[in-house]
Amino acid sequence: MPKFVFAYHGAPQFKSKQDGADHMVAWRDWMTGLGDAVVDPGVPVGKSMTVSSTGVEEGGGSNPLAGVTIVQADTMEAAVTMARACPHITAGGTIEVAEAMDMEM
Repeated sequence: MPKFVFAYHGAPQFKSKQDGADHMVAWRDWMTGLGDAVVDPGVPVGKSMTVSSTGVEEGGGSNPLAGVTIVQADTMEAAVTMARACPHITAGGTIEVAEAMDMEM
């Protein structure tokens, strides 16, 4: 079954600590609901640095990476359906979905 990377972008801002805590409960419930589709729940990430041939830029640009998750799904459409239900979306973030390519390294 193909694997897909969910790359979370943006840093939702919450009005209170309780709003943030409620968001985390919703996120954990969503993750649990994915069941066996979750290959690796991933990690949230902190501030980033972008490295290019022209140098190093601080901050990750206008839509910085916030974390990653790896899931398995039959199709890209199925993976997108999973991502659309994530509370990160309703908190103002976005999720980039990309198929993980099998390659010999």
